[in-house]
Amino acid sequence: MTLVSYAQATRTTRLRPVPQEFTHKLDRSEVLLTGWAPAGEDRVTVTARWPRTHSFYAPVAGRHDPMLLAETLRQSIPLISHGLYEVPLGHQLIWQHFTYEVAPGAMWADGPMDIELRITCDDITRRGGRLAALTMDIEILRDGLHLGSAHTRFSSHAPSIYRRLRGDRCTVSSDVAPLPLSGAVPVVPPALVNREHADDVVLSPTAVPDQWRLRVDYAHPILFDHPVDHAPGMLLLEAARQAAHAVQGHRADAVVPVRFESAFFRYVEFDAPCLITTRVEPATRPGGSDCVSVTAHQEGNEAFSCRVTLAAARA
Repeated sequence: MTLVSYAQATRTTRLRPVPQEFTHKLDRSEVLLTGWAPAGEDRVTVTARWPRTHSFYAPVAGRHDPMLLAETLRQSIPLISHGLYEVPLGHQLIWQHFTYEVAPGAMWADGPMDIELRITCDDITRRGGRLAALTMDIEILRDGLHLGSAHTRFSSHAPSIYRRLRGDRCTVSSDVAPLPLSGAVPVVPPALVNREHADDVVLSPTAVPDQWRLRVDYAHPILFDHPVDHAPGMLLLEAARQAAHAVQGHRADAVVPVRFESAFFRYVEFDAPCLITTRVEPATRPGGSDCVSVTAHQEGNEAFSCRVTLAAARA
């Protein structure tokens, strides 16, 4: 077997266009991926462009929002599944764990930004000849400079298997009554979570210190771009980000997340409250980064955890 280097693949292989349906986004303007091409055995190159600004993932302290990278990586999962491993449309792709980090010095936002993902797939599981799960290791570059890295594993389920897994909770968001978004479940002040608009806040206060209730808004155009039957992974990552800001108090706008280490244990359902709890891990050395451990519990079970590393925001 002859392996083709990423550099050789870039020189000799024409990037293929990204079909919108391969990103699982209904709004074409929210598709960040621009091209892709195989780059060897179980390897692929994916390109993406970030806009100068974004309605939800806006620049922070003169740098692109690190959550744009999370969404770029999320879109690459269905692209690779459908494009490289021929997973049929309609199969459900479910995160198991997801870790990524960015190099803050390479995130400056002086206009639209082109990035390259160099992805290696490993630990591939198949069921009945179809992809059932795989692990991705990703190197992220900007103009040849190191921008970040990521490691993730996800599973793939045929519709019939997924319906058996979900049982009577296999009901998409457009068909269930939403939990209240105001009144009994108010929104936390946007500034507390480093947000400008209340509609973009995904946490509601509780009587317990450093604990919030997950706020689910099916009408949100970014987090709920298409109908789903459980809380999307990007919503949980955003909740972790906002909770990490919230525990900073008056320093909420003085830090940015640079690393997420997350694990998805159970589906977060729409018909029961989900509680988000945080614990601050102080820096181990002077001038070091703080880490915030975030957990999501529902119906007495831990459904999601995320360790968020924060760094000082510098314009």
